[in-house]
Amino acid sequence: MVKSKQNITMDDLLKDVEINNVSVADVIEGTVVNKQKNEIWLDIGHLGIGVISRREFTPGFSVELGQTLTVSVIHAETKHGYVILSLRRAMKEKSWEEIQKIYDNNQIVTVYSYDANRGGLLVELEGVRGFLPISQLSISNYPRVNSADKDEILNKLNQLVNKPIQVCILDLNRRENKLIFSEREALKETVSEQLKKLNIGDIVEGTVTGAIDFGVFININGVEGLIHISEISWGRVEDPRKHVTVGETVKVKVIAIDNERVALSLKQLIQDPWEQEIENLKEGSEVEGTVTRITPYGAFVRISPVIEALLYLIHESQEESETTKPRQVKSLKNSELEKIRRSIKVGETKKFIIESIDKTGRRIALKLK
Repeated sequence: MVKSKQNITMDDLLKDVEINNVSVADVIEGTVVNKQKNEIWLDIGHLGIGVISRREFTPGFSVELGQTLTVSVIHAETKHGYVILSLRRAMKEKSWEEIQKIYDNNQIVTVYSYDANRGGLLVELEGVRGFLPISQLSISNYPRVNSADKDEILNKLNQLVNKPIQVCILDLNRRENKLIFSEREALKETVSEQLKKLNIGDIVEGTVTGAIDFGVFININGVEGLIHISEISWGRVEDPRKHVTVGETVKVKVIAIDNERVALSLKQLIQDPWEQEIENLKEGSEVEGTVTRITPYGAFVRISPVIEALLYLIHESQEESETTKPRQVKSLKNSELEKIRRSIKVGETKKFIIESIDKTGRRIALKLK
């Protein structure tokens, strides 16, 4: 009488089976011939019979009799004469083969990060977990923060979790289970092509990606540019963050290109208001201004929204006639400076006389009325 597949016993499977040479880590195929609550038995042809234990089952996993599975050998032969197999290891081995092909062909792939730490993003490809360091993020995703505040960096990185990122494999080591990705390298060719399209003097549009103490970062079609704080406005800029908003689109002028570093300017897109207003000022004329700060060599006075002049603090022994000529800047002694500070206070508005105007040097010297 012929037994049905459901009635095949383990003794039947192992009867007259001769175990041939098979090595640990070999990836083979087998046919499901018996399934129980805690294990699945496979016919692996001339290699004999193999078993997969319950710990290999993933949630929702199910198989049918006669189904073909790809498995990996984790024990070549037990004392009972069968081979112990792994589904997970086979899947991982197959995944590494695919990953090796991607690396060898320098392919660009899309990955999703499943978590972040202070060093970068944890990502997965073909079921194998890898790492995308901060230094390998593109300019669009690089966390621009004002300091090395690790919590602020982590907060920025967490915003990238579960979002698609195009990367290439930077480094891998199958034995050490090491897999490193790079978004920068994946976009390098694109960035290089975009960089070739930029010329000094071009006026282009870009997206603000970050604003920090010394300037503003702009993304121009994948190329990163920097607006230095001195190129944000013709007026004095204390905080770049007050002039732009991250994510907004702005027009900028390309003022320098050095390899992949691009210098940009916002202020050069408009006429210098200093040059406009200086035409209305004359030496010897009276102006009103507000003291903004006091230094060892003089007091800065704002006489218009864009013009700041300097009231030189000179040594008391200088003769009156000298005050009508541009003078050498000379630091005061502490006692003299304190005397001036008592008569001129920051925030105070006073009447002044324009002593000299230097258009080339963009300097205006004042004296008290």
